[in-house]
Amino acid sequence: MESIFRAAGMYLALMILFRIAGRRSLADLTTFDFVLLLIIGEATQQALLGEDFSFTNAVLVITTLFVLDIGFSLAKLSSLRLSRLMDGQALVVVEEGRFLHTRMRHSRLTEDDILESARSTQGIENVSQIKYAIVERNGTLSFIQRDEE
Repeated sequence: MESIFRAAGMYLALMILFRIAGRRSLADLTTFDFVLLLIIGEATQQALLGEDFSFTNAVLVITTLFVLDIGFSLAKLSSLRLSRLMDGQALVVVEEGRFLHTRMRHSRLTEDDILESARSTQGIENVSQIKYAIVERNGTLSFIQRDEE
């Protein structure tokens, strides 16, 4: 029973910590981010299993994590408020060729981050070509180009 409580507690703690840390696409991970994820994974494994490295305990912990994940995903389907709390919502950071600095700060993005993504994904050369840049719920940037006049 202790393993179930430990798994549920770790699931909730990680969910809260990653929500506070903000969104970042896996494609945008730096080397430091990758190393940090490896360390978090090792620390999480130790916290989840404790001293019991048995097959049964591992299956119990994994099952608990899957049940929690499925339960939360079903709950998010019926509650828009819970969905927004857990996953956030899309955020416009460029509008009509203008950077929205307050929202960019909230997403911890710089002008260079946005322009780099615009160049690499859409071939956009400068901000004046962007109608909207949107930070999606999964952390990726989406771009809608301005109509050429």
